[in-house]
Amino acid sequence: LNDNQSQYILTLSGTLRSPKIDFHPPFLMLMPVPLDVQTEAVITIIPRNFIRQSQIRIKLPELELADGTKTCPFSAEFPEGQNIVLSSDGTINELTCCISFRSSKPMSFLGEMLFIDQEDNRLLEQQTIVFSHYTHTWQCTALIKKL
Repeated sequence: LNDNQSQYILTLSGTLRSPKIDFHPPFLMLMPVPLDVQTEAVITIIPRNFIRQSQIRIKLPELELADGTKTCPFSAEFPEGQNIVLSSDGTINELTCCISFRSSKPMSFLGEMLFIDQEDNRLLEQQTIVFSHYTHTWQCTALIKKL
């Protein structure tokens, strides 16, 4: 080798796979309800490309009302836990998340709910909240987008 001046070309290739999360259903509709009545919906969080265990947390929006007070009309619960667990065969568990909304005051809102894993990978759920003065009910529509 010392006397051989031949050059060797070594080609490396790989695929970068970032962890991501899919949601089912991709759209979330909460039923219209009167003031101070809770409405809720269940979504399934489907982790993809995770190579180690992680945990999901949610950053819920805080809203400022017309009188200046701040409120968070949303709540989120993970009835079976928030941990992303990899099994020995390489499959990843799905998570269930129950999202609730309740407000005693009329409001309109367009904002974000962030689903964040342990590595700070973020996914955005954009919420549109509208209060109908005619029917005194809430209509909530969410569109989930990947960041």
